[in-house]
Amino acid sequence: MNRLAAESSPFLLAHKDDPVDWHPWGGEALAVAETSGKPIFLCIGYTACHWCHQMQRESFQDPAIAAFMNQNFVNILVDREERPDVDQIYQASANLMGHAGGWPLTAFLTPKQVPFVVGTYFPKEERAGMSPPTMQVMTSVLESYRNTPETVQTATESVVRELNNLWHRDMRGQLDSGTLDSAAVRIGQRFDVFFGGAIGQMKFPQAQLLDCLWRAFLRTGMPQFITLASTALDNMLLGGLWDHIGGGFARYCQDERWLIPHWEKQLNDQGTILDIMTSIWQFNRNALCTARINEQVEFLLRDMKTGDAFAASIDADSEGEEGKYYLWTEPEIDAALMGTFVAKFKTVYNVQRDGNYLGKNILQRLGSAAPFPQSDADEALLAKQRGLLLAARQERVPPKRDDKILADANGLVITALANAGAAMQRADWVQAAIAAFDYVVKVLGDGDKLHHSWIGGKRGPRGFAEDYSHMARAALALHEVTHEKRFLTQAQKWVATLNEHFWDAGQGGYLYTSDDAEPLIVRARMVFDQNGPSANGMMIQVLARLMMATGDQQYADRINTLVNAFSGEAQRAFISMGSYYSGFEFAMTQLHLVVVGPLANPKTHELVNAIWGRALPNRFLTVVPPEDTFPAGHPMQGKGMQNGQPTAYVVQRGQVSAPITNPVTLSQMLQLPQRPAGGGQPQ
Repeated sequence: MNRLAAESSPFLLAHKDDPVDWHPWGGEALAVAETSGKPIFLCIGYTACHWCHQMQRESFQDPAIAAFMNQNFVNILVDREERPDVDQIYQASANLMGHAGGWPLTAFLTPKQVPFVVGTYFPKEERAGMSPPTMQVMTSVLESYRNTPETVQTATESVVRELNNLWHRDMRGQLDSGTLDSAAVRIGQRFDVFFGGAIGQMKFPQAQLLDCLWRAFLRTGMPQFITLASTALDNMLLGGLWDHIGGGFARYCQDERWLIPHWEKQLNDQGTILDIMTSIWQFNRNALCTARINEQVEFLLRDMKTGDAFAASIDADSEGEEGKYYLWTEPEIDAALMGTFVAKFKTVYNVQRDGNYLGKNILQRLGSAAPFPQSDADEALLAKQRGLLLAARQERVPPKRDDKILADANGLVITALANAGAAMQRADWVQAAIAAFDYVVKVLGDGDKLHHSWIGGKRGPRGFAEDYSHMARAALALHEVTHEKRFLTQAQKWVATLNEHFWDAGQGGYLYTSDDAEPLIVRARMVFDQNGPSANGMMIQVLARLMMATGDQQYADRINTLVNAFSGEAQRAFISMGSYYSGFEFAMTQLHLVVVGPLANPKTHELVNAIWGRALPNRFLTVVPPEDTFPAGHPMQGKGMQNGQPTAYVVQRGQVSAPITNPVTLSQMLQLPQRPAGGGQPQ
């Protein structure tokens, strides 16, 4: 065993028997590099990554390659889910050096941690159309490092300079509400009108961009936006991205038709897609969304729970083969469904004798001769058949699950569960969200601070900006649903920590790491969405909710500074800033819905249900008992129940509507577009 045997990350532990002398990232490894003068061989991956396993089998378990690595490099392995701060820096470095990045990320660093050569997966042997072999790359790197140090120095100086320019330049510019419509149009122009999703050979869910298109439809009524969003979502829900037997979404599809998935399942995708499905369901009660929301929550509660929270990911591989767990031959389906009208199932799910992928079948309903939905009786039969196939599949060797609890990804799922539970009136889903929230606080909370990850009784590094922003958003979602003040209080505490330890006082915006974290070569200041919403995009919404809940002008001031910090980028990098646009619209709209009434009164709940019955992504809901009062300066100060009846108020940009006691009247009022203000600042 190497040094990784003492780690808790499943990804690192999977490499503990490699002949490579691996170090985990940290001061000890970096000190060895400084003392020895050797370059660092850095590999970044994660448990569910197929190509990470491939490179391990081919290269890191090969004695000759390992001996060469041990002799010439200080070898460091990083779990990118455990250390997203490290991954972020070297992925950005790869982009700046002309590479797309991805996992595994293979980077060669100086002892000062600065990269001078970056790549991704390197095969063991020469293959047409692929990167050069591992040994060839390492030999070339060593030759350059030893014989042309001036070239290495030039490369490293350039990388550090460009990283600082990327994250710490002045990104301010002109911005107003018209930017939202123009950005939505430009995003839509990048979407595939036939199959949905961003145009390209690989299709990712990109829930933040779907959210922009969906909001644009609600804002403008232009049918092009809902057509683009619906085309993408329908193909995601009917194609191979969705696991039709067990539920859950794969990371991406390898083809433009959404047929062939890359089978790993990551927690953040499960949360963001569930949330956009719920919002669209609130608008049109779409039968496909109804089915998938229920199946998705069932999957999360059955297959992803660890403790009361949720695991980080499920692997793409089983028994060393990508997708083996999920593929079916026709005889396997015939045997499992014997006596249940198997021909119907094979027609609906496009099962072929010779398969549709490497001789086997990826089950999917794209272009089926029996479109979704069938009759109630047919769908009931199909559900029974899927249950039989799930039972048969559970007899196979399953993919590994990474049981790390990640604060940021759990925050996304908790928010989605709370919203879905409230919209579909599923109290059990809301309770699951509360339990997950409390569990995350228990294992990752530290006073007003958070840690990023937890597994096997061990906490990972201190929390990053996305941990705080996503968990604060989850707290506010639970406050809206349960009306418990403890969630509002917790959100305020986490935001105070962000403001104290993460805020960039020079340029504005939140830095990714806290001021007391271990130093890296640069502190990132990100607004671009990556695997989920960026912290800076999410924090616009969080701050706006706190402003509406408390009436505290300090939150409004912070929103203005945060929005302006990246306003120049919003005119340029539209395809990467979905959460920023959504946050900006939320802050401009300021739609605060207040219900005053006893929580035990059924009429209070009728008003609340009228609100949850509408698609209102820019909504913040507050339910208060009649004895509570709003703070001085709040638009709701002095407002209460009318004639002793629970009463709703629509508060938008500080203007309070007439009192509403009839839920039908309230629902009709909320059907009207709630447009953002015309200027570029919240009031």
